[in-house]
Amino acid sequence: MILETERLILRPWKDADLDPLAAMSVDPEVMRYFFKTRSRDEARVMMDRAIAKTEADGICFCPVELKATGAFIGFTGLSRPAYDKPLPFDPCVEVGWSLMRSAWGQGYASEAARAWLGFGFETLGLEEIVSFTAASNVPSQRVMQRLGMVRRAEDDFAHPMVPEDHPLAPHVLYRLTRAAWQASRSD
Repeated sequence: MILETERLILRPWKDADLDPLAAMSVDPEVMRYFFKTRSRDEARVMMDRAIAKTEADGICFCPVELKATGAFIGFTGLSRPAYDKPLPFDPCVEVGWSLMRSAWGQGYASEAARAWLGFGFETLGLEEIVSFTAASNVPSQRVMQRLGMVRRAEDDFAHPMVPEDHPLAPHVLYRLTRAAWQASRSD
């Protein structure tokens, strides 16, 4: 499956994505809101898991490519989280993104996420899509807000896969319902 926006192509993974994914995965600035950076081998495992999850679930995170140049700039998509420990709001479908530093501040995350929200609500018929991040990740929270997602403080949680005393353990949860999505589209 391929989704297109004005400036982006959201497409399946290919072997050529490993090098830029690996470069992105070792960048401490890109990975500062993740528990740790990833080696090239770990990036390969992540990519293989995303491919397998797409085959099993029909959705998962996939590459974001610039239409103008064909350059890989990160990944985005919808996913059903499958951690070893459940999230307090499971089951759910999340929208998420991670972009190379060179792609920051250009609206690509919002543009790609909007396409995935449209796919989730209009094609898959989902009733709700969530997004979550470390409480300190203000840039991603701004994207969530631009998408019309809503945070309620009582939904904030400690991520079950992060040690409780780690600075990235506190997480915020944003939600968007299909009704709110449809209302925003008709304005």
